[in-house]
Amino acid sequence: MMTSRPLFTPTSSPSKKFGPRTGTLFIDRDGSATTHETKTPALLAASSRGIVPHLSRDHLHISQAIQHVQLPFESFINRNPPVPTLVDGPHPLHTFLGYSPDRHVLTMTLRDPSDGRKMPPNGNDFVSAHCTRGVRKVTAASWNTWVDKCKPDIVVALSDTPFTPPPHSQKRLTKSIERSIAWVSSILKLPAVSPGAKPNIASRPRHVLLHLAGGAALDARTEFADRLTDPIEQRDAAELAPFNTLDDGIAGYVFDLLPLRSAIAAESQPAVDEGDLAGGLLRVSDRHRSSPNFSARLSEILQSSLQALPAEKPRVLNSPASPHEVLRLVRDVGVDLVDSFWAQRASDMGIALDFRFPVPDPAVPDPSVCAPPSKRKNGRSDLGHNLFEPVYVHDHARLAASFVDGLSASRSAEPARELVCECGACSPHSPSSRLLHSTVDVQAWQDSACPTSPNKLQPPFARAYVHHLLHTHEMSAHALLAMHNIAVFSAFLAGIRSVLSRDDPEAEFAREVTRFEEAYDEELGLWDEGEVMWLQVERARGKGRLAREKEKQIVSTIGTAVDL
Repeated sequence: MMTSRPLFTPTSSPSKKFGPRTGTLFIDRDGSATTHETKTPALLAASSRGIVPHLSRDHLHISQAIQHVQLPFESFINRNPPVPTLVDGPHPLHTFLGYSPDRHVLTMTLRDPSDGRKMPPNGNDFVSAHCTRGVRKVTAASWNTWVDKCKPDIVVALSDTPFTPPPHSQKRLTKSIERSIAWVSSILKLPAVSPGAKPNIASRPRHVLLHLAGGAALDARTEFADRLTDPIEQRDAAELAPFNTLDDGIAGYVFDLLPLRSAIAAESQPAVDEGDLAGGLLRVSDRHRSSPNFSARLSEILQSSLQALPAEKPRVLNSPASPHEVLRLVRDVGVDLVDSFWAQRASDMGIALDFRFPVPDPAVPDPSVCAPPSKRKNGRSDLGHNLFEPVYVHDHARLAASFVDGLSASRSAEPARELVCECGACSPHSPSSRLLHSTVDVQAWQDSACPTSPNKLQPPFARAYVHHLLHTHEMSAHALLAMHNIAVFSAFLAGIRSVLSRDDPEAEFAREVTRFEEAYDEELGLWDEGEVMWLQVERARGKGRLAREKEKQIVSTIGTAVDL
């Protein structure tokens, strides 16, 4: 049966529709007496082909920061039917991909919100999606069938988001609104039954999220929100019962910032085709940067969509460009789930995040023990460390100066648990079991004084070690960085919750946001430097070779090739 409990409950009634807020997400599953609760704002981990990049199942299960995972389903549609739809049981996606139903909440969406490459236009009855064998057309009927088979905890309805170069005409935005309304209506409709039979309400998806359409046009976004709150037409009333409006069936709202950035940029200058960046090694989002003015424009756009909609539903933010942007959107709009792709992408580039919110006072620890991030010419600190840099060859400190590792905290006379980075890189534990080959191994394993006894805290992995792994092309480097960066980003969101628990939370939060903006570099110069070094290593491994060879061939045949 469908639960009567809403997906999201604000901690307190907000004094206004927009502004910083906290709350709790509830996931009640059929056949289970347990309820999964998440305090918000919370982290939404990005995934690729169903897994969190760089993390094995063992890594996943020791990463306490990962609770909500977003699954772009387009990577599975190269086969028909998609393989996950062939799995039986109460939790097919959890079973197939190795997630724990007790710990992990899975959100199923068709497209990867961090993938901004140009796509063929959508049609009246299909959405273009990119899989390993190229572009596929996905109809609303197919999507509804896959959702019914996979039984995700949360599903994102299809929407007509243009991924053709902006700006988009009024006619195109009108089509986007009409198609998105039709597709969300389709997923909320009850399946047809024989005459006299009673429709099964349990067959409807439990929690449906919706992209709020309209691009960067405020009028179009307002029109879409109004359409959601209009009374349902009489011809659809039976299939959409007991809803009075489409918004009654919507559990929450999604904001994809990637297409919005392109649309906003096209307002002031012609759209630029960024092409195949670095032979396919870079994503469009890697070049995006945030700023106060850009954040203000985003806030205006998001508020135009939410003005006519209820405030007590969760808001999901995909692809923010920096923690500064997250803070401003939390302050000016109010968001509840934040995609961690930015932090995870940093681990691809060899960057170990090292920042906190609220900014600690004093802002830096003793540099002789653990060096803090470097400062830029503007006086602001980097958000982390580029571990490709040769300066880290002999740096044996933990990854982040802003946090304490687990072993040091356990030995401290005054442990500050809120400052501990509990990721698998900073607070590793010895395995709970291992292969024992002799009686000596057994004795050592059972000796509680032995540092390798089960589940015992170990020293943190050092910057020098990860630097070595990066330059020797070891995959474990990115696994350690991914666990660490996700944990740091989760701690950042926990810091937001802690500030909002103070007296006069709005004023306190605004003050802490200003301190953060003054303390940390928003221009992300560290990213630019890390990108160059990362690309050098990736090319040395042979990545992007085919694209480079194709470019050389084109250059070598200029003026000599003959078109047949």
